[in-house]
Amino acid sequence: MTMPKTRHERGAIAAMYAGLGLTVVATIAPYADRATTHLLADHIRAGYPAFSRPRVDSAVTTYLVLLSVIGALGVIAWLGTAWAVKAGKRWARPAATVMFVLGTSVGLTGLLTEDTSGETGLPPVLGWAGLAPCLAGLLAVALLWRRPRPVAQ
Repeated sequence: MTMPKTRHERGAIAAMYAGLGLTVVATIAPYADRATTHLLADHIRAGYPAFSRPRVDSAVTTYLVLLSVIGALGVIAWLGTAWAVKAGKRWARPAATVMFVLGTSVGLTGLLTEDTSGETGLPPVLGWAGLAPCLAGLLAVALLWRRPRPVAQ
């Protein structure tokens, strides 16, 4: 494994690992919510007041599965792009850019998509948590595409 050549590449890798950490936190957050505050269950119950408790619990479980799969794919994407940058792969910058666009699209979908009740599917705090890793992705992509400064002679 080769070491990243530039300061920008090293910074991008650090941003990717920060994004990985944020992705793990965003993936765990709905489980923590289920065990403590019940924001997701309350959000579903408010949007669908006729739902029975078992039906709300089923909807929460469905969201947990969906968000877990998205989180796992995010972890794979962070690890894969960080590896590609470290290994000096020519396709690392475009791949990181594509992963950023995909991740941001998924994050915005979770934050903004309305369900049949007219409310967003996720409570805003969980939607924003899902979008937080995208900030690290933006920094990583910006650093990867930044041109190195010419060396003064």
